[in-house]
Amino acid sequence: MRTPLVLDPDRAAALVRDGATVSVSSSSGLGCPDRVLEALGDRFTATGSPRALTSLHPIAAGDMYGIKGVDHIARPGMLRRIFAGSLPSGPSRFDPPLVRRLIESGEVEAYNIPSGVLFQMHRAAAARQPGVLTDVGRGTYADPALGGARMNAATPEFVSVERVAGADWLFYPAVPVDVAIIRATTADPLGNLSYEHEASRLGALDQAYAAHNNGGLVIAQVERQVGERLPPARVHVPGILVDVVVVVPEQMQTTQTQYDPALSGEEMRSLEQIEPLPWGPEKVIARRAARELHRDDIVNLGFGLSAGVPRVVLEAEHQDEMTWVLEQGPVGGFPLTDFAFGSALNPHAIMQSADQFTLLQGGGIDVSLLSFLEVSAAGDVNVSHLPAHSHVTAGIGGFADITAHAPVIVFSGYFTAGRGRELVVGDGRLEIVTDGPVPKFVPEVAQVSFSGRAGRDRDQRVVYVTERAVLELRDEGLTVVEIAPGVDLQRDVLGRAAIPLLVAEDLRLMDADLFVEDAHEFDLRVARPRPELDVEVAR
Repeated sequence: MRTPLVLDPDRAAALVRDGATVSVSSSSGLGCPDRVLEALGDRFTATGSPRALTSLHPIAAGDMYGIKGVDHIARPGMLRRIFAGSLPSGPSRFDPPLVRRLIESGEVEAYNIPSGVLFQMHRAAAARQPGVLTDVGRGTYADPALGGARMNAATPEFVSVERVAGADWLFYPAVPVDVAIIRATTADPLGNLSYEHEASRLGALDQAYAAHNNGGLVIAQVERQVGERLPPARVHVPGILVDVVVVVPEQMQTTQTQYDPALSGEEMRSLEQIEPLPWGPEKVIARRAARELHRDDIVNLGFGLSAGVPRVVLEAEHQDEMTWVLEQGPVGGFPLTDFAFGSALNPHAIMQSADQFTLLQGGGIDVSLLSFLEVSAAGDVNVSHLPAHSHVTAGIGGFADITAHAPVIVFSGYFTAGRGRELVVGDGRLEIVTDGPVPKFVPEVAQVSFSGRAGRDRDQRVVYVTERAVLELRDEGLTVVEIAPGVDLQRDVLGRAAIPLLVAEDLRLMDADLFVEDAHEFDLRVARPRPELDVEVAR
């Protein structure tokens, strides 16, 4: 019976050959096999090998604080090509992060592939299928007409448009994998892996399949190895796929945080420890976004301002009236922010990311709460790129997958940007002391992360929530439907956008309670209609 080698990180890194295609499991600092990546980088510094690697990072390539994740291997000559759902963004000890420097200088070929698609590319590679045919990314930066997911001029074309069954689809070719570097909590003598201390399993199984089925190598970094076989129900990655086990006893739950059993679902913890969102315009935006939620909703949550919504929901004691789902895998529980983003306290379930994206891509949720950097006259949203500040944006992540078919999308953001902006909220109104000099509602966005035209074609309800106005994407155009008390429509809204905005005939004031610090209570909307069940049959 085959058993894996148990090696230290340096000896494991020595097995990676020049020119290999390496798939790494991580989501920023969550679940990152950082010690093995560090050993790879150290080996290259010492010997000049392995060279010319292609790396794949389905969700994110490691966090941005110091040298972490992909930055270990982001060396000129070591990294030739990278496919990433998202990238370290900043602030960083290195500004921009090392991988960003290589991309911006054109020293590596780089693709920003939607995370769900990138997981599916692994499944396609494992099954020896040609690739992924999907509408995720149509009309966005991933569409060949808008760049084909390429991140610099040195990167060749990759994504194509194919006509199948009378419709146009994006085709993302499968990329055969030579080495998968994954992470788990425990390995047994046969190499079976369990994830009891992990906040997510991410896509480790599919990445292992992709390497193993291609005759490649699977390296698993774990916290511990046990002498007895694991109970089969606890095994997530079977030992037949694992070639090398690297034991790292000091492995943290994320690259910045220690083990917390409430994140891995092993313990339940009171939510009293969750601090209320600080008072200010961001809380007003989160409160207004929360008003779009209904009882019993299945709600996806993204990064940015929208991440504050669960805290205002908790403050209003509605946390048990909806179910949060995160692309990293948690279902239910309370979504966390900062270093633990992508995990949840007290999750009901922790799915594989690849399976979670099946739910998200197919629109199996009620609403998605996301953020925006820019919005165009057509309702397009940019969340993935600002040319003057490319290192402060992480990239697309699961944004394109989630927005492809979500029935309702609520985008949150400030109406303007730039230094000097001073906004005061209180006493039931908003006071704009000094406005931001940079409009965020613009003729065209720097990069299309969400296509307004596609959203209209799919009959999605699209709402844009800001501190001073709420807008909707309608067939006739971007329309202001609410303004904040204390705001002048012409001066502060229409006059501060770089595009003409329509105004609803029934323009309303935003609820004054949104702008009162202690008025945290609100009523959720009634539950959405669900398929009716025949009670008599059920009995």
